[in-house]
Amino acid sequence: MSNSRFSLGVRAVALVEAAKAALVLLAGFGLLALIHHDVEALAAKLIARLHLNAANRFPRIFIDAASRLTDARLWFLASMALVYAIVRSIEAYGLWRERAWAEWFALVTGGIYLPIEIYELLHGVTGVKIGAVIVNLAVVAYMGLVLKRRNAAQAAPSRYNAGGGR
Repeated sequence: MSNSRFSLGVRAVALVEAAKAALVLLAGFGLLALIHHDVEALAAKLIARLHLNAANRFPRIFIDAASRLTDARLWFLASMALVYAIVRSIEAYGLWRERAWAEWFALVTGGIYLPIEIYELLHGVTGVKIGAVIVNLAVVAYMGLVLKRRNAAQAAPSRYNAGGGR
């Protein structure tokens, strides 16, 4: 794609995807750091440090979830974080290099998440949920525009050549 404005936008999306990969990779390393530790006790300490009441609903859910984390589950979650980070990194690379497959991948994966994010937003509005929907919607709309422009650019020369020229 020759238009530098679109190139900058696609590269911005690539940076968002790379940032997601880095964040999830860091979370995966954090999970690995919890192996061979009493995760429930660590969760209780975190709740206390944040001055939250451990008997309240959400802190209790957090502590209960932590109590069910075994070393095997931590390894599994960290492995899934690694897979996710690899996929997002490949996508970011493809977007940076303006590959059509990466643009399609960004459009489809962003579109898959939108119904889930909107559903979650309908069940409780938070700044994070609103931000996620806005960013994801912007990425999907922008990638759709980029792909439409790419298809128009590819179709234009073939129509010109097939039509006998000027």
